[in-house]
Amino acid sequence: MAFRVAFLTSLLILSMSSSGNALSLNYYEKTCPDAEWIIAAAVKAAAAKDKTVPAALLRMHFHDCFIRGCDASVLVNSKGSNKAEKDGPPNVSLHAFYVIDNAKKQVETLCPGVVSCADILALAARDAVVLSGGPTWDVPKGRKDGRTSKASETVQLPAPTFNISQLQQSFSQRGLSMEDLAALSGGHTLGFAHCSSFQSRINTNNADPTINPSFAESLRNICPIHNQAKNAGANMDASSATFDNTYYKLILQGKSLFASDQALLSHPETKNLVSKFASSHQSFNEAFVKSMIKMSSINGGQEVRKDCRVVN
Repeated sequence: MAFRVAFLTSLLILSMSSSGNALSLNYYEKTCPDAEWIIAAAVKAAAAKDKTVPAALLRMHFHDCFIRGCDASVLVNSKGSNKAEKDGPPNVSLHAFYVIDNAKKQVETLCPGVVSCADILALAARDAVVLSGGPTWDVPKGRKDGRTSKASETVQLPAPTFNISQLQQSFSQRGLSMEDLAALSGGHTLGFAHCSSFQSRINTNNADPTINPSFAESLRNICPIHNQAKNAGANMDASSATFDNTYYKLILQGKSLFASDQALLSHPETKNLVSKFASSHQSFNEAFVKSMIKMSSINGGQEVRKDCRVVN
Protein backbone atom coordinates (compact mmCIF):
# COMPACT_ATOMS: atom_id res chain seq x y z
CA MET A 1 0.00 0.00 0.00
CA ALA A 2 2.68 2.50 1.05
CA PHE A 3 4.76 1.58 -2.01
CA ARG A 4 1.80 2.00 -4.35
CA VAL A 5 0.96 5.44 -2.93
CA ALA A 6 4.63 6.47 -3.15
CA PHE A 7 4.81 5.23 -6.74
CA LEU A 8 1.67 7.16 -7.67
CA THR A 9 3.16 10.24 -6.04
CA SER A 10 6.34 9.90 -8.11
CA LEU A 11 4.35 9.62 -11.32
CA LEU A 12 2.32 12.71 -10.44
CA ILE A 13 5.40 14.78 -9.62
CA LEU A 14 6.97 13.72 -12.90
CA SER A 15 3.90 14.79 -14.84
CA MET A 16 3.74 18.12 -12.97
CA SER A 17 7.38 18.94 -13.58
CA SER A 18 7.05 18.11 -17.26
CA SER A 19 4.18 20.60 -17.56
CA GLY A 20 6.42 23.40 -16.31
CA ASN A 21 5.18 23.48 -12.71
CA ALA A 22 7.80 24.94 -10.37
CA LEU A 23 6.90 22.68 -7.46
CA SER A 24 9.33 19.98 -6.39
CA LEU A 25 9.72 17.44 -3.61
CA ASN A 26 13.18 18.69 -2.57
CA TYR A 27 12.46 22.43 -2.79
CA TYR A 28 13.74 23.14 0.74
CA GLU A 29 16.38 20.43 0.83
CA LYS A 30 19.25 22.94 1.04
CA THR A 31 17.50 26.08 2.28
CA CYS A 32 15.40 24.64 5.15
CA PRO A 33 15.79 20.86 5.44
CA ASP A 34 13.98 20.60 8.80
CA ALA A 35 10.87 22.52 7.69
CA GLU A 36 8.62 19.49 7.24
CA TRP A 37 9.59 18.03 10.60
CA ILE A 38 8.92 21.36 12.38
CA ILE A 39 5.50 21.75 10.73
CA ALA A 40 4.51 18.15 11.51
CA ALA A 41 5.49 18.63 15.15
CA ALA A 42 3.40 21.82 15.40
CA VAL A 43 0.35 20.06 13.94
CA LYS A 44 0.80 17.05 16.20
CA ALA A 45 1.11 19.22 19.32
CA ALA A 46 -2.05 21.17 18.46
CA ALA A 47 -4.04 18.03 17.59
CA ALA A 48 -3.07 16.44 20.91
CA LYS A 49 -4.81 19.31 22.70
CA ASP A 50 -7.75 19.72 20.31
CA LYS A 51 -9.07 16.77 18.28
CA THR A 52 -10.86 19.12 15.85
CA VAL A 53 -7.56 20.53 14.54
CA PRO A 54 -6.92 17.95 11.76
CA ALA A 55 -10.35 18.44 10.15
CA ALA A 56 -9.95 22.22 10.45
CA LEU A 57 -6.57 22.24 8.69
CA LEU A 58 -7.74 19.99 5.86
CA ARG A 59 -10.81 22.17 5.27
CA MET A 60 -8.69 25.33 5.44
CA HIS A 61 -6.42 23.98 2.71
CA PHE A 62 -9.37 23.11 0.46
CA HIS A 63 -10.88 26.56 0.93
CA ASP A 64 -7.54 28.19 0.18
CA CYS A 65 -6.91 26.29 -3.06
CA PHE A 66 -10.38 26.87 -4.50
CA ILE A 67 -10.19 30.67 -4.59
CA ARG A 68 -6.89 31.89 -6.08
CA GLY A 69 -5.00 28.64 -6.01
CA CYS A 70 -3.06 27.36 -2.99
CA ASP A 71 -1.54 30.73 -2.10
CA ALA A 72 -2.43 31.06 1.61
CA SER A 73 -4.83 33.92 0.84
CA VAL A 74 -7.25 32.30 3.31
CA LEU A 75 -4.81 33.13 6.13
CA VAL A 76 -4.71 36.91 5.53
CA ASN A 77 -6.48 39.16 8.04
CA SER A 78 -9.00 41.78 6.97
CA LYS A 79 -7.60 45.29 7.07
CA GLY A 80 -9.36 48.61 6.76
CA SER A 81 -11.94 48.51 4.00
CA ASN A 82 -10.67 45.19 2.67
CA LYS A 83 -12.61 42.23 4.01
CA ALA A 84 -10.41 39.16 3.56
CA GLU A 85 -11.35 35.59 2.56
CA LYS A 86 -11.38 34.28 6.13
CA ASP A 87 -14.28 36.64 6.88
CA GLY A 88 -16.36 35.54 3.88
CA PRO A 89 -19.58 33.65 4.78
CA PRO A 90 -18.31 30.12 3.93
CA ASN A 91 -15.13 30.71 5.95
CA VAL A 92 -16.37 32.20 9.22
CA SER A 93 -16.37 28.72 10.78
CA LEU A 94 -12.74 28.03 9.81
CA HIS A 95 -10.46 27.75 12.82
CA ALA A 96 -7.02 26.61 13.97
CA PHE A 97 -5.20 29.42 12.16
CA TYR A 98 -2.92 29.55 15.21
CA VAL A 99 -1.45 26.18 14.22
CA ILE A 100 -0.11 27.67 10.98
CA ASP A 101 1.08 30.74 12.88
CA ASN A 102 3.01 28.58 15.35
CA ALA A 103 4.60 26.50 12.60
CA LYS A 104 5.54 29.63 10.65
CA LYS A 105 7.11 31.26 13.72
CA GLN A 106 9.29 28.21 14.36
CA VAL A 107 10.30 27.85 10.72
CA GLU A 108 11.10 31.57 10.48
CA THR A 109 13.42 31.29 13.49
CA LEU A 110 15.40 28.60 11.70
CA CYS A 111 15.08 29.73 8.06
CA PRO A 112 13.88 33.34 7.83
CA GLY A 113 12.07 34.34 4.64
CA VAL A 114 12.35 30.91 3.00
CA VAL A 115 9.24 28.75 3.58
CA SER A 116 5.93 30.09 2.29
CA CYS A 117 2.73 30.04 4.31
CA ALA A 118 1.09 28.26 1.36
CA ASP A 119 3.57 25.39 1.66
CA ILE A 120 3.10 25.26 5.44
CA LEU A 121 -0.67 24.93 4.98
CA ALA A 122 -0.29 22.24 2.29
CA LEU A 123 2.08 20.25 4.51
CA ALA A 124 -0.14 20.74 7.58
CA ALA A 125 -3.13 19.39 5.66
CA ARG A 126 -1.15 16.26 4.77
CA ASP A 127 -0.02 15.88 8.39
CA ALA A 128 -3.64 16.29 9.54
CA VAL A 129 -4.71 13.35 7.37
CA VAL A 130 -1.83 11.19 8.64
CA LEU A 131 -2.61 12.00 12.29
CA SER A 132 -6.21 10.94 11.65
CA GLY A 133 -5.13 7.51 10.43
CA GLY A 134 -5.10 8.35 6.74
CA PRO A 135 -2.40 7.86 4.10
CA THR A 136 0.81 9.84 3.84
CA TRP A 137 2.40 11.27 0.71
CA ASP A 138 5.27 13.47 -0.38
CA VAL A 139 4.00 17.04 -0.79
CA PRO A 140 5.45 19.00 -3.72
CA LYS A 141 6.75 22.35 -2.44
CA GLY A 142 7.63 25.76 -3.79
CA ARG A 143 4.28 27.55 -3.61
CA LYS A 144 4.28 31.30 -3.16
CA ASP A 145 1.96 33.38 -1.00
CA GLY A 146 -0.66 35.58 -2.61
CA ARG A 147 -1.02 39.31 -2.06
CA THR A 148 -4.79 39.45 -2.60
CA SER A 149 -7.53 38.16 -0.31
CA LYS A 150 -11.17 39.19 -0.79
CA ALA A 151 -14.19 37.91 1.11
CA SER A 152 -16.35 38.55 -1.96
CA GLU A 153 -14.48 35.82 -3.84
CA THR A 154 -15.54 33.10 -1.40
CA VAL A 155 -18.77 32.77 -3.41
CA GLN A 156 -16.59 30.65 -5.73
CA LEU A 157 -16.36 27.87 -3.13
CA PRO A 158 -18.52 24.80 -3.86
CA ALA A 159 -21.51 24.93 -1.53
CA PRO A 160 -22.99 22.02 0.46
CA THR A 161 -26.23 22.60 -1.49
CA PHE A 162 -24.63 22.12 -4.94
CA ASN A 163 -26.02 19.57 -7.37
CA ILE A 164 -23.74 17.39 -9.48
CA SER A 165 -23.68 19.81 -12.44
CA GLN A 166 -22.60 22.69 -10.21
CA LEU A 167 -19.96 20.52 -8.57
CA GLN A 168 -18.63 19.32 -11.91
CA GLN A 169 -18.36 22.91 -13.18
CA SER A 170 -16.65 24.11 -9.99
CA PHE A 171 -14.03 21.37 -10.13
CA SER A 172 -13.44 21.47 -13.89
CA GLN A 173 -12.77 25.22 -13.70
CA ARG A 174 -9.81 24.31 -11.52
CA GLY A 175 -8.59 21.52 -13.76
CA LEU A 176 -10.05 18.82 -11.53
CA SER A 177 -11.94 15.80 -12.85
CA MET A 178 -15.01 13.89 -11.70
CA GLU A 179 -12.68 11.36 -10.08
CA ASP A 180 -11.01 14.21 -8.19
CA LEU A 181 -14.46 15.39 -7.10
CA ALA A 182 -15.39 11.96 -5.74
CA ALA A 183 -12.03 11.43 -4.03
CA LEU A 184 -11.63 14.89 -2.50
CA SER A 185 -15.21 14.85 -1.21
CA GLY A 186 -13.96 12.03 1.00
CA GLY A 187 -12.27 14.69 3.10
CA HIS A 188 -15.74 15.01 4.63
CA THR A 189 -14.93 11.88 6.61
CA LEU A 190 -13.38 14.30 9.11
CA GLY A 191 -15.10 17.03 11.06
CA PHE A 192 -18.40 18.61 11.99
CA ALA A 193 -21.18 20.40 10.10
CA HIS A 194 -23.37 23.19 11.42
CA CYS A 195 -27.13 22.89 11.03
CA SER A 196 -27.24 25.70 8.46
CA SER A 197 -25.31 23.58 5.96
CA PHE A 198 -27.98 20.87 5.78
CA GLN A 199 -31.12 22.43 7.33
CA SER A 200 -32.89 22.77 3.98
CA ARG A 201 -32.65 19.00 3.41
CA ILE A 202 -34.55 18.07 6.56
CA ASN A 203 -37.46 20.54 6.64
CA THR A 204 -40.60 18.48 7.28
CA ASN A 205 -42.69 20.16 4.56
CA ASN A 206 -40.03 19.93 1.88
CA ALA A 207 -37.58 17.20 2.87
CA ASP A 208 -34.94 16.06 0.41
CA PRO A 209 -36.21 12.76 -1.07
CA THR A 210 -32.65 11.41 -1.26
CA ILE A 211 -32.13 11.50 2.50
CA ASN A 212 -32.89 8.48 4.67
CA PRO A 213 -36.15 9.33 6.55
CA SER A 214 -35.01 8.07 9.96
CA PHE A 215 -31.69 9.88 9.53
CA ALA A 216 -33.54 13.09 8.63
CA GLU A 217 -35.67 12.72 11.75
CA SER A 218 -32.60 12.34 13.96
CA LEU A 219 -31.15 15.49 12.41
CA ARG A 220 -34.39 17.40 13.02
CA ASN A 221 -34.01 16.62 16.73
CA ILE A 222 -30.52 18.15 16.65
CA CYS A 223 -31.49 21.05 14.39
CA PRO A 224 -35.10 22.17 14.98
CA ILE A 225 -36.51 24.71 12.51
CA HIS A 226 -36.13 27.64 14.91
CA ASN A 227 -32.79 26.47 16.26
CA GLN A 228 -31.02 29.20 18.25
CA ALA A 229 -27.92 27.24 19.26
CA LYS A 230 -25.00 28.79 17.39
CA ASN A 231 -22.86 25.67 17.45
CA ALA A 232 -25.56 23.07 16.88
CA GLY A 233 -24.82 20.48 14.23
CA ALA A 234 -23.64 16.94 13.60
CA ASN A 235 -20.42 15.04 13.01
CA MET A 236 -19.73 14.30 9.36
CA ASP A 237 -19.80 10.59 10.19
CA ALA A 238 -19.66 8.35 13.25
CA SER A 239 -15.86 8.22 13.08
CA SER A 240 -15.41 11.94 12.46
CA ALA A 241 -11.89 12.05 13.91
CA THR A 242 -10.70 9.09 11.82
CA PHE A 243 -9.78 9.28 8.16
CA ASP A 244 -11.61 6.28 6.70
CA ASN A 245 -14.17 5.36 4.02
CA THR A 246 -17.24 5.49 6.28
CA TYR A 247 -18.34 8.65 4.44
CA TYR A 248 -18.93 6.69 1.22
CA LYS A 249 -20.83 3.93 3.01
CA LEU A 250 -23.17 6.56 4.47
CA ILE A 251 -23.82 8.08 1.05
CA LEU A 252 -24.99 4.68 -0.21
CA GLN A 253 -27.36 4.52 2.79
CA GLY A 254 -28.76 8.01 2.16
CA LYS A 255 -27.15 9.24 5.37
CA SER A 256 -24.77 11.95 4.17
CA LEU A 257 -25.23 15.41 5.66
CA PHE A 258 -24.73 17.57 2.59
CA ALA A 259 -26.85 17.60 -0.55
CA SER A 260 -23.56 17.92 -2.45
CA ASP A 261 -22.38 14.61 -0.96
CA GLN A 262 -25.57 12.76 -1.83
CA ALA A 263 -25.39 14.31 -5.32
CA LEU A 264 -22.40 12.08 -6.09
CA LEU A 265 -24.91 9.27 -6.69
CA SER A 266 -26.66 11.25 -9.44
CA HIS A 267 -23.88 10.82 -12.03
CA PRO A 268 -22.75 7.38 -13.29
CA GLU A 269 -19.02 8.10 -12.92
CA THR A 270 -19.12 9.47 -9.39
CA LYS A 271 -21.73 6.88 -8.35
CA ASN A 272 -19.39 4.08 -9.42
CA LEU A 273 -16.53 5.71 -7.54
CA VAL A 274 -18.61 6.08 -4.36
CA SER A 275 -19.34 2.33 -4.51
CA LYS A 276 -15.69 1.57 -5.22
CA PHE A 277 -14.41 3.69 -2.33
CA ALA A 278 -17.09 2.36 0.03
CA SER A 279 -15.93 -1.20 -0.61
CA SER A 280 -12.18 -0.51 -0.66
CA HIS A 281 -10.43 1.73 1.82
CA GLN A 282 -7.20 1.25 -0.12
CA SER A 283 -8.76 2.45 -3.39
CA PHE A 284 -10.03 5.55 -1.62
CA ASN A 285 -6.65 6.30 -0.04
CA GLU A 286 -4.84 5.99 -3.36
CA ALA A 287 -7.36 8.18 -5.19
CA PHE A 288 -7.36 10.77 -2.40
CA VAL A 289 -3.57 11.09 -2.45
CA LYS A 290 -3.53 11.47 -6.24
CA SER A 291 -6.25 14.15 -6.17
CA MET A 292 -4.77 16.01 -3.19
CA ILE A 293 -1.43 16.37 -4.96
CA LYS A 294 -3.25 17.60 -8.05
CA MET A 295 -5.42 20.10 -6.17
CA SER A 296 -2.65 21.39 -3.92
CA SER A 297 -0.50 22.11 -6.98
CA ILE A 298 -2.86 24.85 -8.20
CA ASN A 299 -0.57 27.79 -7.51
CA GLY A 300 -0.98 31.52 -7.84
CA GLY A 301 1.15 33.37 -5.28
CA GLN A 302 3.93 35.93 -5.65
CA GLU A 303 5.91 36.14 -2.41
CA VAL A 304 6.99 34.47 0.83
CA ARG A 305 5.21 36.26 3.68
CA LYS A 306 7.02 37.03 6.91
CA ASP A 307 3.70 36.83 8.77
CA CYS A 308 1.01 34.53 7.36
CA ARG A 309 -1.74 36.96 8.35
CA VAL A 310 -0.23 40.00 6.62
CA VAL A 311 1.07 40.50 3.06
CA ASN A 312 4.63 41.85 2.86
